[in-house]
Amino acid sequence: MTTYIEVEHATKSFRMQYHKSLKQIALARARGMKTHDRFAAVDDVSFTVEGGESIGVMGLNGSGKSTLLKLISGVMVPDSGTVLTRGRIAGLIATGAGFQPQLSGRDNLWLNAAILGMSEAETRRKLDDIVEFADLGKFLDTPVTYYSSGMRARLGFAVAIHVDSDIFIADEALAVGDRPFKRKCKAKMRELRESGTTIFFVSHAAGAVREMCDRVLVLEKGRLTYDGDVEGGIKHLHYDEGDDGDDDELEGGD
Repeated sequence: MTTYIEVEHATKSFRMQYHKSLKQIALARARGMKTHDRFAAVDDVSFTVEGGESIGVMGLNGSGKSTLLKLISGVMVPDSGTVLTRGRIAGLIATGAGFQPQLSGRDNLWLNAAILGMSEAETRRKLDDIVEFADLGKFLDTPVTYYSSGMRARLGFAVAIHVDSDIFIADEALAVGDRPFKRKCKAKMRELRESGTTIFFVSHAAGAVREMCDRVLVLEKGRLTYDGDVEGGIKHLHYDEGDDGDDDELEGGD
């Protein structure tokens, strides 16, 4: 099989500032106190993904899941190590990312489609399907600044899910919105999976991971501590049956 994602010893660190003003920083230095620190959101992570795999990325909040997906999507680059991908990547790593608030939903639809690599002809061909999937009615032609988080999620997901991609990623995009929309998202993601698209799905819901994924990666404080079958990953996290979440929901978060 063809390798679509190859991550080797990837590390991404961020600066954590303890003081806001220059005065506070100066006083802290004068007293011999630390003014900042660095932490590794992703710490020496390595794995490969073959074409057509459905990967569930799990871990507690702050474990580095969203940062890892940003590295894979190309939004960020690692400080050290390598992240290599093959083919077109689509999906959502944050609800409403890239939206221009003063533009209408329709204008943002075209803008996001272009950002995700869709040509004008491809967008025009899929326009009716995207509009129908988002189901925003008259709000499609109003500025996005007036949208709720759920409406932004509808529009963003509707565009991303219609991109002809080799790798589809979803993080936090489905954590908002009503139940019928979540069911529609699940059905569409099943279609992607059955078509052979490689899927990266961040979720806290064990039930959703069981349904959508055939392999789990578990991150703990930026480190990859488990890479294997779904049930093993859920047990590794000590997720009880009561933590599965609503079977009708796909949930995400870092």
